[in-house]
Amino acid sequence: MDKHLTSLTLALAVCAPVSAEEMTVISYGGVSKDVQTEIFYKPFETAHQAKIIAGEYNGEMARIKAMVDTKSVNWDVVQVESDKLVRGCDEGLFEPLDENQFGDAQAFVPETLSECGAGLLVWSMTLSYNANALKEAPQGWADFWDLEKFPGKRALQRGAKFTLEAALIADGVPRENVYEVLATSEGVDRALAKLDKIKPAIQWWEAGAQPMQYLAAGDVVMTTAFNGRIFVAQASGAPIKPVWGGSIHAIDYWAIPKGSKHKALAQTFIASTLQPQAQKLHAEKLGYGAVNLQAAGLLDASVAPRLNTFPANIKQSLAFNNEFWVDHGEDLEVRFNAWLAKGN
Repeated sequence: MDKHLTSLTLALAVCAPVSAEEMTVISYGGVSKDVQTEIFYKPFETAHQAKIIAGEYNGEMARIKAMVDTKSVNWDVVQVESDKLVRGCDEGLFEPLDENQFGDAQAFVPETLSECGAGLLVWSMTLSYNANALKEAPQGWADFWDLEKFPGKRALQRGAKFTLEAALIADGVPRENVYEVLATSEGVDRALAKLDKIKPAIQWWEAGAQPMQYLAAGDVVMTTAFNGRIFVAQASGAPIKPVWGGSIHAIDYWAIPKGSKHKALAQTFIASTLQPQAQKLHAEKLGYGAVNLQAAGLLDASVAPRLNTFPANIKQSLAFNNEFWVDHGEDLEVRFNAWLAKGN
């Protein structure tokens, strides 16, 4: 080869820009994805000369399993619910993480760091209502079931999780005993019998945006909803209020699907989202509780009382039991769907 041509080729190679490493991050979409893009993705791209491809899904574990089983993994980080993380880790669907990358576990909400996941946020399934539509504010699940005092439709998520817990609390089971009762066949019968009492008045929802839509349209007088959805609705001026008593809280996690081609970068990304300032901004924008304990001291004073992790709110809440739903979830969904299919 001509030596001048060789020199030119080498010079061009030196001057050519290095292509950024691409990584795909999957979350639940909507406002949540917009906030994550602003708070997490863009700063990380700048700091690490990386390119994040943001995607979304509805939490379908079957999609992750199919990728892992066929060794065609094209997701690098995925947001998953706590019980799905436990099940997926047991089934080998997620990469084990190096917890040392995330710092001292004592700096985080308990159970934030686990073998296959690192917590992103604390969320709650919460009773909510339109304050302009009711003369009196409901105080908890007993009022949700009171069709005489609060006539009209009410909405519940279509599924056993959260619905059965709420039914038992409405029937007088103390929060600390809910999972003990629900672990028995008689306890499940009790929850379904309680649901029978309001079944004709239930409007079921499946997507996270639907509860706020139902309230705004006047389709229902109260509903279960993710607390972040309530927070965002309030920020837009909607007269929506949460009832923290009997709410059910859990952690959403970041996980890395087994076989990711960018595991090191993915772990670095996850660690960046757990930093106090990032957690603080995420909580203030989206309304879900921070997992980094240092973030609490950074929060705007007007925002903190509206979060599910505010001490006065979280002390009224039931902690979602991951192991219970891993052990009993499939059976309870079968029983719930059989009950649902019977009609009113």
